[in-house]
Amino acid sequence: MTILEIGDYLGHFFDSVELTGGGECEILAPARIETARRGEVTFVANDKYVKFLASTEASLVIVHHSVNVDEFIHKIVFLKVNDPYSAFVFLLQKFATPRTIAAKGISPTASIGQGVTVGDGVSIGAYAVIGDQCSIGNNCVIGAHTVLMHNVVVGDDTSLFPSVTCYDGTIIGKRVIIHSGSVIGADGFGFAPQKDGSYVKIPQMGIVEIGDDVEVGANSTIDRATMGSTIIGNGVKIDNLVQIAHNCRIGDDTVIASQAGISGSVTIGRQCVIAGQAGLAGHLELADRIQVAAQAGVSKSFLQPGTALRGYPAQPMRDQLKHEAMLRSSGAMKEKLDRLDREMKELKDKESMKSPA
Repeated sequence: MTILEIGDYLGHFFDSVELTGGGECEILAPARIETARRGEVTFVANDKYVKFLASTEASLVIVHHSVNVDEFIHKIVFLKVNDPYSAFVFLLQKFATPRTIAAKGISPTASIGQGVTVGDGVSIGAYAVIGDQCSIGNNCVIGAHTVLMHNVVVGDDTSLFPSVTCYDGTIIGKRVIIHSGSVIGADGFGFAPQKDGSYVKIPQMGIVEIGDDVEVGANSTIDRATMGSTIIGNGVKIDNLVQIAHNCRIGDDTVIASQAGISGSVTIGRQCVIAGQAGLAGHLELADRIQVAAQAGVSKSFLQPGTALRGYPAQPMRDQLKHEAMLRSSGAMKEKLDRLDREMKELKDKESMKSPA
């Protein structure tokens, strides 16, 4: 694409795209600003990367309208938009080469059960196993060694990478991506304690329902409900190594980062952000647009939309920062109290020595 073509392309997503310099140069690939060469495009979405404008060899840099680029326009062409990060994402989509998850068609080594319906344009990789009564929509891609147990429903344009396992009854929406090693619909962790100290397994009779436009990272697990459904809403993005337990409900467009653990029967609202290694105790509820910081431990419900939570146990950010500041100063406070205590004892000793016998 030429720079001018890139500007026209981004004009479909942004109201204002401002080009500084000529648009005839051909752009061959995207690159990081630190390593970009001639013929490559990069971006600046964070002020700390502005310093690289002096050294980058990129032919095109996407920046925010507010960035002053006057001293660099002699060597770089700039495209100014109101969201450089998203603009670069759209360009990455344009330049990206589609991955080949499975060869076109159905591999002769794939195992297809009875009563399976397969839509148009479906690819099923080597040694994949499709159980009885499964339904696979149009243009789906099922990777090698992936297993769909009985009665699994897969919506149109969904891609399952190699070695994904979907237990019986799982329902997957349209345009979903599930990466390798993920397990959808395994039994929830349910055991009833007995008087003798043993445990009786609670039958997990529900399913998992995944909405449209969801992405599930590698080696993540979403457990089936004890009864009813574990529900992953539309547009949810789940990172690698995430555990979502039985009967959870994750609201639309929520993002969950790596190694987060969501206990059973948790309800998370729309557009929430759960950062890495955060943990949520069971049976609690988070309102819409709540943000949970990395390694936070959420032990109770928070029902005020837009709250930012931090720490263990998790508290609203402002409260937690106050407590953290107090904790940091506790050593100095103890030393001061100890000194005052010693001074009081010395005064008492002096007073006792002055007193008549």
